[in-house]
Amino acid sequence: MLFDSSVRRELWRSFVGTLVVLLTVVLTMVLIRILSQATTGAFAPSDLGLIMGYTIITQLPMLLTLSLFISVVAVLSRFWRESEMVVWQVSGVPQMRFLRPLLQVGLVVVAGVALVTMVTRPWAQSQTQSLKDRYEQRSDLARVQAGQFQSSADGRRVFFIDSHSEGQRTGKNVFIVLSNEDRETLITAQEGRLETENGLRYLTLTHGERTETNTADGTKVLSRFTSARLLVGETRSDLDSVPKARALSTLELLGDPAPDRRGELGWRIGQVWSTFNMIIIGLGLAVGNARRSSNWSLVFALLVFVVYFNLLSISENWVTSGAIGMWTCLLLLHGSISVAALARIWARDAVWRPRRRAAA
Repeated sequence: MLFDSSVRRELWRSFVGTLVVLLTVVLTMVLIRILSQATTGAFAPSDLGLIMGYTIITQLPMLLTLSLFISVVAVLSRFWRESEMVVWQVSGVPQMRFLRPLLQVGLVVVAGVALVTMVTRPWAQSQTQSLKDRYEQRSDLARVQAGQFQSSADGRRVFFIDSHSEGQRTGKNVFIVLSNEDRETLITAQEGRLETENGLRYLTLTHGERTETNTADGTKVLSRFTSARLLVGETRSDLDSVPKARALSTLELLGDPAPDRRGELGWRIGQVWSTFNMIIIGLGLAVGNARRSSNWSLVFALLVFVVYFNLLSISENWVTSGAIGMWTCLLLLHGSISVAALARIWARDAVWRPRRRAAA
């Protein structure tokens, strides 16, 4: 039918253009944030590309939903401004009839959001957590970049090495500052080698000096050594780390009654449901005036989107804290919004019918 095909064509065109623009903006913001995290030692600089890709995947459900919502409001508002909506309504096409072509496009996007939210996003979260945990579990020496000062995880040690060798287990020209409550120790050595013994990591230094300063009275003790050993931490297994709820698969969340798992599962279901709601909300909010070039309906629609997704995050916190059940929260939030949006469309059609009969 000409009506359905024209609406679908306009909607797909607007959706793709909006998604490209949003992806460009988000890519820039994500790149800046990840570069900032890399400089603070949150993850290995070599993993920058992977972290960026995983972060984009986690943001994709929100981008798809927002692109669909903006497309629905923009296309239908243009129909109003150009009086095309009036022509369709005079021809006997109510606003509720627009749901059919909108859903033909929107349900494809909803399916994509469901796939990313339920499957791809948890996988990306788990991969990101794995990369960060693996980097945190590396020794202090291995985390040091050649030619750069690096603090240890507890902030009490500062390392500097001139170069790496042997798979980053040996450092040349090592400089270490150890800080305690009343003592500060400066250690320099020609070479430092990482060794593991009985589950402990040691740094074996060769041909160096040690200067220990008492911060209370300022006295110093200087000593030279041919070989010395420094404990740098314990070895940990990847099995020791407990995955976060966001990194768990949907099937694992379904079988876990813990409140934080219920909250995450409710957020995922709510993300998919909210994408469907954006279609009918956009149809109800879209309005335009041929006598005005401005389009305040799009601004108001974006405000509604922000409020809605803030409520989605708040509802996750409610479920996580145990204040409300997951299914109860989903029905109260998303169910009530679905009913309200459909009621608004029905009410606008009810107002238009008497006018059309009077005109006839």
